[in-house]
Amino acid sequence: MSDAAGLALFMSALGEIARGMNKPSIPPVWRRELLNARDPPRVTCTHREYEQLPDTKGTIIPLDDMANRSFFFGPREVSAIRGLLPLHLRQFSNFEILTACLWRCRTIALQLDNDEEVRLICIVNARAKFDPPLPSGYYGNAFAFPIAVTTAGKLCENPLGYALELVRKAKADVTQEYMHSMADLMVTKGRPHFTVGRSYLLTDLTHAGLREVDFGWGKAVYGGPADKGEIPSVASYYLRSKNAKEEEGIVIPVCLPSYAMERFIKELDNMLNNHVPPAKGGVTISSL
Repeated sequence: MSDAAGLALFMSALGEIARGMNKPSIPPVWRRELLNARDPPRVTCTHREYEQLPDTKGTIIPLDDMANRSFFFGPREVSAIRGLLPLHLRQFSNFEILTACLWRCRTIALQLDNDEEVRLICIVNARAKFDPPLPSGYYGNAFAFPIAVTTAGKLCENPLGYALELVRKAKADVTQEYMHSMADLMVTKGRPHFTVGRSYLLTDLTHAGLREVDFGWGKAVYGGPADKGEIPSVASYYLRSKNAKEEEGIVIPVCLPSYAMERFIKELDNMLNNHVPPAKGGVTISSL
């Protein structure tokens, strides 16, 4: 029915009514025809996120013996990762930089064969990609799953900037034509699920507005998923949070096999603490 942005609109509207308003400040817009498939449908873009791949090397992560941890990235941590990049890449967004970092650390931790294909899927809100943009009150699904594809060897052996440029390009692929092409693919291919095997999906919920929802007793303490989802080993969410020092930052839950989680923590800790003054306890980690 809706994506995170649409859900935030719906909940904000309920909050306004609960606080005494006669109608929402942003009128809800249904208009599902705006994203209908074309007639006839024509897939004009490459959508590798929907490729159906055989798991030839057993790289779909098993769900037994899994470890769940959350990692906090405040100004110090983000600055440390940004400092690993050449000057011309340091202007990229926090989401892009953290995504490149996590994808690379995760792939190193899983110790895949060098020729194994790995995929990064990032969810992109496409409302502003249309001309004119979708109405501000549109609360239906309006996102895409653009994908970056490389091999484990290239991702792990190249500097962080390599992963960052792949992430940047994947996001840039989402255009109005891309969205129409994706709708046409849904019709012609029978609504396939995005590729799970060898994939890592990341989505930024820090700007969704869920923490601003107010039903009359103040803004939310937390706004985000209620659990780890159906495929926790494949997906991570970026959520707004504060650390013990009350610093604003981003908390990111990560789920990996226990053996890989230990390597993931070590790789991330080395990346951060080799470029900033040591902080007591290294990476901020907690169990979920």
